[in-house]
Amino acid sequence: MRSTRIAISAAILGALALPVLSAPTASAAPIATTAQATSCSSLPPLPYKVHTDAVIIRSKATTNSTALGVLYKSHTFTVQKKSGNWLSITDKTTGVKGWVSGTYVYRDVRMCLD
Repeated sequence: MRSTRIAISAAILGALALPVLSAPTASAAPIATTAQATSCSSLPPLPYKVHTDAVIIRSKATTNSTALGVLYKSHTFTVQKKSGNWLSITDKTTGVKGWVSGTYVYRDVRMCLD
């Protein structure tokens, strides 16, 4: 039983190493690229998105304030300002203006390597 496990392990390791051993050697010829390098900091910030199925749009930056509407994942919205963990938004689909909790809304992040 133990010798079978050893044989299977050796076969798997050999199969994993085979592509590495048979890879072509690197040539000294330059590779032509057509992509232009741009600075990541010059790109516009990424948009905010709803992290849950829906979030309530409130009249003030507090959970005790009046609910004005609902912001769903599919809705697009703009953020005017932040106050603590709350974001002042305008729902582009319905035109409703109000506050949403930053716990349920996030901004995509771009990683810059320049």
